[in-house]
Amino acid sequence: MDAKAYLGLVRPLNCVMIGFAVVVGFFVSKPSVTASSWLQVALGFLTGLFVCAYSMVVNDVYDVEVDKVNAPGRPVASGRVSVRSASRFAAALLLAGLACAVLSLNPVAVGIAALYAFLSWLYNSAAKKTGLPGNAIVASSLAIPFIYGGVVSGGSYAGSLLLMMALTAFLSGVGREVVKAMADVEGDAKRGVESVARSSGMRAAAVVGAAFFLLAVLSSWVPLLTGIANRFYMTGVVVPDTVFVGLACAILLRPDGARARKVKKYALLGMLIGLVVFVGGAF
Repeated sequence: MDAKAYLGLVRPLNCVMIGFAVVVGFFVSKPSVTASSWLQVALGFLTGLFVCAYSMVVNDVYDVEVDKVNAPGRPVASGRVSVRSASRFAAALLLAGLACAVLSLNPVAVGIAALYAFLSWLYNSAAKKTGLPGNAIVASSLAIPFIYGGVVSGGSYAGSLLLMMALTAFLSGVGREVVKAMADVEGDAKRGVESVARSSGMRAAAVVGAAFFLLAVLSSWVPLLTGIANRFYMTGVVVPDTVFVGLACAILLRPDGARARKVKKYALLGMLIGLVVFVGGAF
């Protein structure tokens, strides 16, 4: 077995970020954690990590023909991992994620984990072709982990910083997916994906992507205006916000595939910085 190929299938950075988002949601919802809570934190992290890994592998299985054009080096597209082996690997990852959710002994958490997995499958099997609605489904997978962490913690999250975190993650995620599709136009044509870039052109996609980035910036300031964030958040949020304003300007100034590839990469960095700011803002 080519361990490096299987590791490439799950895209570890993405999965760790999702697992960390669950942990952030946990602490934001319930900052005072007891010794017994650490097991729930660990199970939450692993649930997010495994279910995200499942979604990454499923994406490669369904997108094998697209990846042969857009990303020929991907494990399945390159032939280093067969479709059958990748499918079995995805099933194992899904079972591991759901098992961790079950061990949390929270039926609502199990339902959310199952919903996350279902949306991942729905997007890759059919919804990706719908363009913007499909982008929204992917972006929801960035918001759900925060809610999952809040549910697992048993803390209070309704109307709190946690919900604004989820909204900001969702908006920035939609922007990233719209821009990302600008770099995948040629391959997306093979599956008939009606992305904004394919249906309305690169300029329109740049405008839509930039608009969502800026909406994410605006939503990140709601906690400041409502007084539910601390001084750390007040200072720290400037960093990811600057990143996303810069990315919005960058894609508007040059709406092409090469620029889109750079923007989607730096958007991930902005999201990671945002995670740190959000968790610091909870204490």
